[in-house]
Amino acid sequence: MPSAFSRHDVSRLGALVVGAVAVLSFPLWSPNPYILSAGIVVLSYAVLSTSWNFVGGFTGYMSLGHAAWFGLGAYGTGLLIVRAGVPSFLALGLAGVIVAVLAVPIGIAALRVRGASFVIVSIALVLVLLLVFQSWRDFTGGSDGLVVPRPFPDLLRPEHHAVFFYLFAALLAVALLAWWTIDRSRFGLGLKAIREDEDKAQSLGVPTFAYKLVAFVVSATFTALGGGLYALWFGDLDPIFQFSILIGSYMVLMALLGGVRHLFGPMLGALVVGTAIEYFKVFYGETQFHLVATGLLLAVVVLFMPDGVIPAVQGLLARFRPQQSSIREVTAAELREQVKL
Repeated sequence: MPSAFSRHDVSRLGALVVGAVAVLSFPLWSPNPYILSAGIVVLSYAVLSTSWNFVGGFTGYMSLGHAAWFGLGAYGTGLLIVRAGVPSFLALGLAGVIVAVLAVPIGIAALRVRGASFVIVSIALVLVLLLVFQSWRDFTGGSDGLVVPRPFPDLLRPEHHAVFFYLFAALLAVALLAWWTIDRSRFGLGLKAIREDEDKAQSLGVPTFAYKLVAFVVSATFTALGGGLYALWFGDLDPIFQFSILIGSYMVLMALLGGVRHLFGPMLGALVVGTAIEYFKVFYGETQFHLVATGLLLAVVVLFMPDGVIPAVQGLLARFRPQQSSIREVTAAELREQVKL
């Protein structure tokens, strides 16, 4: 009788449990508040790159303008709190809903083009929003930014960081669960068909435009929730940072680094790139050399691991595994024994 779980499944489950324990225990063994805040930054990058992967990983559409949703989520949350007096986490949820609604008409317009044209449209979106939020000083604060009240004003700095570390971890878990569910659904199969050959998928009856639009809206919503949670944690919003092309580029690079076709690929990329960015910022201070160092790191990885870290490691491990024999080299008795396992 075949076993319910294979050895590969058990090893994956074990790795998942170890990873979850390591993440959840991080605030307990973090040496100081700065390291804990750096961990929050890395987690926020993991949320954003995983959110981007709903579009990039499933459909193959490379959006460099996802910072638009990050900024809208952050400013939407902050403005609902400051201008309308909405409670912090209710404002976060409302901002996510507002962004989801806005993403529908924007997606209908943007997804009519492909390839380089789609990349240009995505960049144009974030640049337009940057100009709007910089110019609308009376409402958004303009270049002076927007100060968002802390949702837990009585907490000291270490406790404040610890609470938001777990909140970002929870949002990441929800995003990963959503990605995993879609990946194993008929909807996910249709998205993968779009990624491989959109015209052929459409000719086979896949409603390509509707599928792309749903993935686009889901991606925008999770990205906005990540931006809103960042606003509640950091508390000081600046349109130049919130609507930065660099943030959108980081999302793409982190996902590509880990492997866009794998559940934990973007998270692994965020861990590597996010940690490197924070280290280089400390090492190089206020200069821009951290961008050069990060670029060199990514160039090296892309050259030697073009499909991402996870596929490269899987390919390396496969070389050391015993090669399976073909059916012609296996006796009937041995074949029956393999079927029973």
